[in-house]
Amino acid sequence: MEFDYFDKINALIDQVEKEERPHMEQCVHLLADAVISKHAIYAFGASHAGILSQELYYRAGGLMTITPIFAREVLVDRSPITFTSRMERCVGYGTVVGETVGFQPGDVLIIHSVSGRNPVTIEIAMCAKKNRASVIGITNLAYSHAVSSRHPSGKKLYDFCDVILDNHGEVGDACVPIEGTDQKSGPTSTVIGAIMLDAIVAETANELVRRGLKHPPVFYSANIDGGDDLNRQLYEEYKDVIHYSY
Repeated sequence: MEFDYFDKINALIDQVEKEERPHMEQCVHLLADAVISKHAIYAFGASHAGILSQELYYRAGGLMTITPIFAREVLVDRSPITFTSRMERCVGYGTVVGETVGFQPGDVLIIHSVSGRNPVTIEIAMCAKKNRASVIGITNLAYSHAVSSRHPSGKKLYDFCDVILDNHGEVGDACVPIEGTDQKSGPTSTVIGAIMLDAIVAETANELVRRGLKHPPVFYSANIDGGDDLNRQLYEEYKDVIHYSY
């Protein structure tokens, strides 16, 4: 038995490390600027794209100043799950969600959509840009160029991004052919997106130290002795840009 998925993912990791490094470095500087200037960082994705928002949010080793945008109608715990597909295509829903965020100039939005074609993601990115926040988009450019936009503007997510992180996956996301069929299994976007973002967060923490910050706002594990107290101290310093309950 061979697990071809490992080969596919390892190849993508190598490709992303080489080709996306300049864009990842841009992201590090954007995030470090936001932390230093006490601006908020937000993260959004619809349905399974939203897994990356959870990866970035309230976890040991993560930046405290990253706030997820959880739009209830496109979360994977919504029932029936098919409703999420309808809502991420619903024109206007993303605008309503985006207007509730309160984007400010200097804020950063990290937004994930593999195809980049659905209105909810496009509209939240549009709202961020309208309010002069910087937008980091995680997408698959080959996939996005292969499909039409579902938004009346005819535009896609990449049209509203200051920095684009290409996950370099395949059109349709899955990568392992299923023998005897025309289908594939094994989506790549989540693992590749998480690797890119975790690498960016780790380097951002070190960039903040290089800029003279002694204690970057990075969560300690709550399961180490003293972790809760250390986190509380950092929270008190950055609470003005932490837009979730702590």
